[in-house]
Amino acid sequence: MFRKQLLYITSDALCAYDWDHGALGQGQAFPASAAGLDGFAAWLEDPQERRRDVPVYLLTDLIEEDFQRQLLPHVRGKAGRALLERRKQQLHRDTPYRGSTLLGRENTGRHDDQVLFYALTNPSLLQPWTEALEHLRLPVAGIYSTSLLSIALVKKLSIAHEHLLLVTQQSGGLRQSYYEKGQLRFSRQTATIALDGVAVNIALETEKTRQFLTSTRMLARGDVLNTVILAPAAQIAKLELLCDNGVEVAYHFIDLQLAGERVGLRQTPALADELLLTLLGKHPPPSHYPPGALARYYHFQRARNTLYGASALIGASAALWCVINLLGGIADGAATQRLAQETASDQERYRSVMSTQPPAPAKTQNMKVAVTLGQMIARQAPEPGRLLGMLGAALEQAPQVALGQLHWHAGRAPARVAGGQPAQPQDANTPPRSALAGIPVAPPQALRLEADVAMPNNDYRAALAAIMAFAQTLARQPGMQVTIEETPLDLRPSVALSGKSAAPAPDSQARFTLLLEWQP
Repeated sequence: MFRKQLLYITSDALCAYDWDHGALGQGQAFPASAAGLDGFAAWLEDPQERRRDVPVYLLTDLIEEDFQRQLLPHVRGKAGRALLERRKQQLHRDTPYRGSTLLGRENTGRHDDQVLFYALTNPSLLQPWTEALEHLRLPVAGIYSTSLLSIALVKKLSIAHEHLLLVTQQSGGLRQSYYEKGQLRFSRQTATIALDGVAVNIALETEKTRQFLTSTRMLARGDVLNTVILAPAAQIAKLELLCDNGVEVAYHFIDLQLAGERVGLRQTPALADELLLTLLGKHPPPSHYPPGALARYYHFQRARNTLYGASALIGASAALWCVINLLGGIADGAATQRLAQETASDQERYRSVMSTQPPAPAKTQNMKVAVTLGQMIARQAPEPGRLLGMLGAALEQAPQVALGQLHWHAGRAPARVAGGQPAQPQDANTPPRSALAGIPVAPPQALRLEADVAMPNNDYRAALAAIMAFAQTLARQPGMQVTIEETPLDLRPSVALSGKSAAPAPDSQARFTLLLEWQP
């Protein structure tokens, strides 16, 4: 992933560079001929370098590159993409290497989109090199243009002119790229006429470009075209003599050494080729031109690397999981051994203690039964606490009732005899003592209570209503059965009622008796 192969293609040659860990290697030039193609194939197949799996980036510097600015209706989505593709085919029908970029929108009218269309109009210049790459199945990451890549160079050099003409000397010739507010609008390449290594036709070509920009209304009359020339420090003094500033042209010069330092190049370049190749190696943008079928081996490589990475991650996770389980097993084994030692020590202590005890007369089974019965009795033996708690809750809701006497029984309540005292249970009806102790189930409980109810003005009706409400409150408890044994007023048909109602009666109390039978 730290290696790349950067191929710089011109009309008459290809220069191949190795990019390894952020450093640009020495270039190897191959002419556009049969011998050059054979040498290029041999260079790619060098067994010592192992270039077959290194991704390839093609950087083109061709004179046959066309730029056109078009206005398109502002359409987005699928329809907008279809419109853009149709316009590409109309403008550059004979080449597969075409692209576009959105420059902005018009300020007036329909606010149409300003789109820059560009294409390599002579694909046969790339065909021999791409066929060699296809034949060797090398992964091609993308095809790039020096004109479009120079946008990143302008940003690196921090050139902020509204109307900028960047002039660079490259292997393909003299490249002039026009930028308006930082966006590329036009680029052209011309042959370099050099005298003592100095391009003496820069001023002439700059004037031609300015006239073209003015005629196509990219540059308004009166606008100053700031021309920035990248050149070695030894040539800048001679270029300043050839380039005179005018009313509409202003020249600026940048030393290639300074430009190389801005880009991150370790050595001073002789041409701008290495500046652009360094930018491509450090931060490759999306492909300017569609590589088509050339990119399939690159996609295969990325998918393979992704699978390798996922497999490595899964393997590392599995190894980590195994290590964690192994450490946990070791810790559990140590804890198990410690518990086994403690168990053996406790058993030895138990045998030592038991050896000093006299033999127990009871059998183990009898002891187990005794413990079980003891637990059952402790859990199910009758006790009046819960029943008295229910009675207390009912008395809180009946303030007119005053408690007199209580008679609690474990088991069924005995019948009452004359005098109001409970009768003694018969032997035939007496439950066994084990049942009264809660074996095997909790026995029923009975509670006979004698209480007084307040009767203001001797109002027996209110007293009876209070007794009935008190009895119903108790009867709502689960497993509770309430019987009214005695009321303040005998309502039986065989009993005669007597009394006086001529004078108001004083407040009094009346006695009543309730029988509560509860099954826990």
